[in-house]
Amino acid sequence: MLVLSRKKSEAIQIGENIEVKVISIEGDQVKLGIHAPSSVDVYRKELYDMIQKENNEAANTPVDLTSLLKTKKEK
Repeated sequence: MLVLSRKKSEAIQIGENIEVKVISIEGDQVKLGIHAPSSVDVYRKELYDMIQKENNEAANTPVDLTSLLKTKKEK
């Protein structure tokens, strides 16, 4: 892990297209601004982890295709 120190209004550059800037520091809270292309998804880590967990659970949930086909034929 790369660890950097930044002061208010300072930034780091990730590749050519992503900039992370320190907007403010208040007590133990740091506000960051992120400039990234719209094609790049940016999530808080805890939200990203939750999405990954739900996706994995959905991928591992067995699906009864027979009942799905019956429901589709009935329509």
